[in-house]
Amino acid sequence: MAEELNSETQSPTIGPEGGQTPAETAEVAPSVEGGGAEQVEHRTGEHEERRGGRGGGHHGRAPREGGVEGQDEIVVRVYRCATVVKGGRRFSFGALVVVGDRHGKVGIGYGKANEVPSAVEKATKAARRAMISVKLNGTTIPHQVMGKYGASKVALIPAGEGTGVIAGASVRAVMELAGVKDVLTKCYGSTSPKNLVKAAFLALASLRSKDDVAKLRDVSIA
Repeated sequence: MAEELNSETQSPTIGPEGGQTPAETAEVAPSVEGGGAEQVEHRTGEHEERRGGRGGGHHGRAPREGGVEGQDEIVVRVYRCATVVKGGRRFSFGALVVVGDRHGKVGIGYGKANEVPSAVEKATKAARRAMISVKLNGTTIPHQVMGKYGASKVALIPAGEGTGVIAGASVRAVMELAGVKDVLTKCYGSTSPKNLVKAAFLALASLRSKDDVAKLRDVSIA
């Protein structure tokens, strides 16, 4: 009789439908929930690592050395254009690139292709063909100047040594690759990167030194 009671005490309790009792379910649930949370966190971490975090994009890329020795290039912006065709959408890409040696020479270029690397390569070649020499006064520009392109205006103001380049991303790329280390800038009108880059480029191209002005006016400037 005692053995029968012990066997009844040790036998598992069966629920009304042949499953486990709520007590056993409660003991198993925490381990399942914990494992699921670890899997979710692990998958989320993998997704963030693949995506590279928020804020990733094609604009504002870090400068990289180009194929020509002593010249750097910055991809200011990559544009994507979609054309609707019978079978769906066909994409093409455009790249805005600034090239310079950081010692008074800078150029800008825009290229279009069906792939991003090809567009960047075309823009880089166009920028090297359009390079100009910039008149500098030490680490800044010789005088204040205003550049205009389309609906955008960019004002460049000389600054003292140690000021740095006070500008947005688009204008900063042009200033840094041109070798301007201290300058104040102000943009008016449209904030399109294409217009701002071209306006800043034209402003640098219109800079004149004292010797240039003296030759044009045929006078001596103290």
